[in-house]
Amino acid sequence: MTTQLLVFGILGVLSTAIAFAWNRRLFTGGTGTGLTAGTTTAGRVSLLEGLFYLFGLISLGLGWYFNVRYTHSAPHSASYVNYTKALFSNWASDSAAQDYIMVNAVLLPLWTIVDGRRRGMRVPWIFFVMSLFTSLAFSMAFYLAFVERQIRYTTSAAASQSAPAPAPAPAPQIQSPGQAPAASSTA
Repeated sequence: MTTQLLVFGILGVLSTAIAFAWNRRLFTGGTGTGLTAGTTTAGRVSLLEGLFYLFGLISLGLGWYFNVRYTHSAPHSASYVNYTKALFSNWASDSAAQDYIMVNAVLLPLWTIVDGRRRGMRVPWIFFVMSLFTSLAFSMAFYLAFVERQIRYTTSAAASQSAPAPAPAPAPQIQSPGQAPAASSTA
């Protein structure tokens, strides 16, 4: 394990932890602010959300396997610059490399920041930062999983807000001394 891999690993874990910490309401539930003041929750992990996590983790494992091999094959020249240069080794890889760079450096941050803010997610830019230390597919998969939770959370909050308030209990009737009790309508 090199220092560079250790630092990138720590930054990857830290950026992922920040995403979960700032959006913890999606995982723990929160208190509604409507008349019912009910609990808002995204519920359990859905199948789709679980698949996003699964494929993100598979991508992370595969990416780290190859990154460790790359770093150990050239320990003194392993860097972002040399890694990027190595991507452009022939016409086929040139095509894939420019696609990858455009998606990771331009489209992912634009998409996650704009879409995340529209959906009410907190710190949506962290998914771009995460992609720099984990992998593009990992951060994209986790962003999509968070979006799934945000959709369910927002739906739950809307349902909590639109639920009718419980009817107030009838006020107790006070009897004057010497007055006969009122007749019951349920008799």
